[in-house]
Amino acid sequence: MTVPPDVPSTPQRGPFALAADFPPAERDRWRELVKGVLRKSGAATEDTPLADVEGLLTRRSHDGIPLGPLYTADDTVPARPGLAPRVREVRPEGEGLAAWDVRQRHTDPDPVATNEAALTDLENGATSLWLTVGESGVPVEALARALKGVHLDLAPVVLDAGAQTTEAAEAFLALIVERGMSDTALGNLGVDPLGLAARTGVPAEVASAAAPAVRCAREFPRLRAVTVDGTPYHDAGGADAEELGAALAAGVAYLRALTEAGLSVEEAFGQLEFRYAATADQFTTIAKLRAARRLWDRVAEVGGAGPVVQRQHAVTSSAMMTRHDPWVNMLRTTVACFAAGVGGADSVTVQPFDARLGLPDAFSRRIARNTQTLLLEESSLARVVDPAGGSWFVERLTDDLARAAWEWFTEIERAGGAAEALSSGLVADRLAATWERRRKDVARRKAPITGVSEYPDLAETPPERAPAPEPPGGGLPRVSHAQDFEALRDRSDAHLAATGERPKVFLATLGPIAVHTARAGFAANLFQAGGIETITGEPDAFAASGARVACVCSGDKVYEDRAAEAARVLKEAGAVRVWLAGKGSYEGVDANVYAGCDAVETLRTALRDLGVAE
Repeated sequence: MTVPPDVPSTPQRGPFALAADFPPAERDRWRELVKGVLRKSGAATEDTPLADVEGLLTRRSHDGIPLGPLYTADDTVPARPGLAPRVREVRPEGEGLAAWDVRQRHTDPDPVATNEAALTDLENGATSLWLTVGESGVPVEALARALKGVHLDLAPVVLDAGAQTTEAAEAFLALIVERGMSDTALGNLGVDPLGLAARTGVPAEVASAAAPAVRCAREFPRLRAVTVDGTPYHDAGGADAEELGAALAAGVAYLRALTEAGLSVEEAFGQLEFRYAATADQFTTIAKLRAARRLWDRVAEVGGAGPVVQRQHAVTSSAMMTRHDPWVNMLRTTVACFAAGVGGADSVTVQPFDARLGLPDAFSRRIARNTQTLLLEESSLARVVDPAGGSWFVERLTDDLARAAWEWFTEIERAGGAAEALSSGLVADRLAATWERRRKDVARRKAPITGVSEYPDLAETPPERAPAPEPPGGGLPRVSHAQDFEALRDRSDAHLAATGERPKVFLATLGPIAVHTARAGFAANLFQAGGIETITGEPDAFAASGARVACVCSGDKVYEDRAAEAARVLKEAGAVRVWLAGKGSYEGVDANVYAGCDAVETLRTALRDLGVAE
């Protein structure tokens, strides 16, 4: 074939030499350039050593893991797919790679409604069911009705029955036998006494997991018995390594119980499935799932088992979901689902965007299903073995998470194991400390929550949903990252219902629009996060505004000349408190609002000043 003269030849033959004409990249040169930028912002000086530059841009996760600004091949050695330590797993199915299992959750206590919803899900993209049974879901005696028409040999069913796990498992196994599917039925009985203890505070009977596991191994070869649920630790505010370490400790406890009951090591490993939370922090979620496989591979190695791949079920985080502006939850769950798929989860559950409002409706369940379908079918995400594999950042983060989780796991083991660590308060205390750190970051908006702590919509009309059954409680707390801001919004909503109007803050702007716009916009966004409307105008318009609190907004140079006078005018007009947008201290100004301030405490103070009931 003759190549036309206007078509470039291959890079090897010129004229395109790719990177050959560029000098090799050097880390110190990069540091010099970054230092120059940091000097302009005041974060570095001429005397700052180059070796310290990266530290100025490094932050730490809630696990204490450093997250640097730059990673290179020197940071870690990428793992190989399908080989130890199995952070990257190949799961062939036919001619291509296996897609993950799309697992839809059902919590409606009405067995007829659950059955209709389940069949709709299975007909429209879902491939398995996660069914809440017992006090928080379908009654045990109605389990067969809820699963009417569900092909148990095609669609795995995972039970979540809490305190009624034994009864639900017996009912499910009886249904399998009745349908003649003992050799073909798929799913998991959901036995998890440690997870139940974490949720309810009831002492865990780890040995109770043995009998159903032995029965499944002997009579129902395609059925698992045990779910190792890490989400109670995440839902209590725990960090990712803490979730991994606690789940690992629970998994090891179950292995001991199952092997003592007569199962071989391989059979015991085969009875366990792990459940983890997937969040909108996509890289951490990816690394968490990869680290979990590495940790479990190490347990298998120490336990004398052959190659073992941890079976993983990822569910989008309950703690990250919001009640206010719930539509944004669609974005959060999309990112989390993407991360779960990239991280290699075997099964993924996307919680409907309205999950915090009550029982999801058909629309929200459809969106949850289609989120996964889009990633699987349109994005072809499951056709790649490990999309994040080889990324120096992800490989290093995987390694750091695995090491931090192993350290926490060994601490639990030294304390006597998972059950003892729960009953003694070791786990609760550790998670509570982490939650307080996270809570402070949220309060200061270092961890912004779109639609709640940032860019709230006070005019929103949230969808109405039927109330959902209360989940079991009494053990580790269930926290919401948005709970403090949402409590403030609830106070404002109640005030609106009682008086017909929301509380208001007057933004007293000084100087030209170009000077005060940025800080006025910042202050409006902050106060609205607490459900407080803002009115903007010159200080002398305060008296007619109907507000009792004011916030002065302008630039620092204007403040020097006019802030004290503005505060005097506002106080004389009846302002009970005068805030200032910025960090300056001026006569008559009571307090300041600025980036990084404790927004929650600021808003509590403002609501008290405005007479809004708690």
